[in-house]
Amino acid sequence: MTSLKAILAVTDFSAQARHAADRAARLAHETGSPLTLMHVVPGGPFAELREWLGPDHAMEQRLQDDARQRLQQLAADLQASRHVAAHTLHTCGSVLDDILVEAASLDAGLLVVGARGEGFLRRLVLGTTAERLLRLTSVPVLVVRQLPHERYRRVLVAVDFSPWSLQAVALARQLAPLAPLVLLHAFQVPFEEKLHFAGVDSATIEQYRRQARAQATQRLHTLAQDASLPPESWTPCVVEGEASQRIVEQEHEHDCDLVVLGKHGQSAAEQLLLGSVTKHVLAEGSADVLVSVARQA
Repeated sequence: MTSLKAILAVTDFSAQARHAADRAARLAHETGSPLTLMHVVPGGPFAELREWLGPDHAMEQRLQDDARQRLQQLAADLQASRHVAAHTLHTCGSVLDDILVEAASLDAGLLVVGARGEGFLRRLVLGTTAERLLRLTSVPVLVVRQLPHERYRRVLVAVDFSPWSLQAVALARQLAPLAPLVLLHAFQVPFEEKLHFAGVDSATIEQYRRQARAQATQRLHTLAQDASLPPESWTPCVVEGEASQRIVEQEHEHDCDLVVLGKHGQSAAEQLLLGSVTKHVLAEGSADVLVSVARQA
């Protein structure tokens, strides 16, 4: 397995954040990548605490010290269980800004978070903060939902045949080099209802559907060839329907424990699609989710 450069795992000490840190440590061990564990204390509550208790109150220092100790203990636990020495970073301020700054400082190749935090990570993964993170970061984001008791067994990669798709396959291979891949493309007949309304007969529409399926299947094989995937290492999956629903459906159908989605382009429509698909997969699926971020050329 090749190196991912630096891995940054963000924790709020919740159970799922610990799963995320464990997965990050496993990946760091497998890839030989340096690992940083980061905890951010949101600055707002401390500002309120100072208003109530006054500046330089001992309570603030005790809370900060407690967070540092918990972070050090997490690092020690991971070193014992995963044989990885993690650097720790504790900050107090704007959660999103601090994470983005640290990811840039490390030149991180992967940002790892838990799917359901108890504190700031809940807002980071679900809601407007998550959307801002995905919009602003240039680092792939792995959202961990499951206890990482083994390597990823089977990976679903949702592709749309944009230039991003090849990068997504490469990233899936990097995180899970031994796992079989399911390359999924969801298609729809454009304006099908309007075609019916305009009097286009069902046989013609069905012909469009068969053509779309055949073209997508051929393009999946071309993509796999471009990605140098051995034939036995991947399975094509072409389904009709709305992408987010089909991704969750096929995740369960193929028993995948990692789903790879992509962010690409800068248009409002693409950002909206990214948000809606990612939200649906995180809400309805059960696998870990990797959002691969492609820089525009």
